[in-house]
Amino acid sequence: MTTSPVPPGRLPLLHPDLLSADQRLLYGEITGGPRADGPQLFALTDTEGHLNGPFNAMLFSPRLGRGLQGLGAAIRYRTGLSPRVRETAILVVASVWDSDFERYAHEPLGRAAGLTEDDVRALREGSDPGFTDPFERAAWSAARVLAAPSDPLDDDWYAAARAALGETALFELSTLVGYYATLALQLRLFRVPVPDAPGHRALTTKEVAARTGAPVRD
Repeated sequence: MTTSPVPPGRLPLLHPDLLSADQRLLYGEITGGPRADGPQLFALTDTEGHLNGPFNAMLFSPRLGRGLQGLGAAIRYRTGLSPRVRETAILVVASVWDSDFERYAHEPLGRAAGLTEDDVRALREGSDPGFTDPFERAAWSAARVLAAPSDPLDDDWYAAARAALGETALFELSTLVGYYATLALQLRLFRVPVPDAPGHRALTTKEVAARTGAPVRD
């Protein structure tokens, strides 16, 4: 008899064949939604079909999980933030929370969006990536402040951020930071590991370019 390996995290991995109707609906929205379209820079499921990363935990409360994953999809695909700005902000959250899984999942997406290896390294280390585009630099700076739980976000800071980004982008950016901080908290709470099976490592810039057709940026 074949037995499933004991998961390294705190939650059991739920197999798609054993899900309830509500869980199957959520599973289908995750694996068949916009995250599954286009080149796959990280795996949504393992080889047995279990959801990777934060998505397995969502199955334990599928009605809430549907709202949470829907918010994530809206942040990823239905805001005015450019892919570079979006992935920069996500990697800021990953650095603040020291979230290995968020780095694993989003460093390749950042590279595909045009971040260089130096940019990715700086964001991983929590240092200044040296963006020269004014909007990108303002968004990076605002994300750092928004991700810091003790920052007072005083009126002077808000006025400067609004002038640089506008109210719509500030709303979208703050929602993004809050969502990925929530995922980072849940990843930490449930000790969700980075997948370590072959092919599950973070992709290099050249590998991203090969999968997406994007130019290689040093």
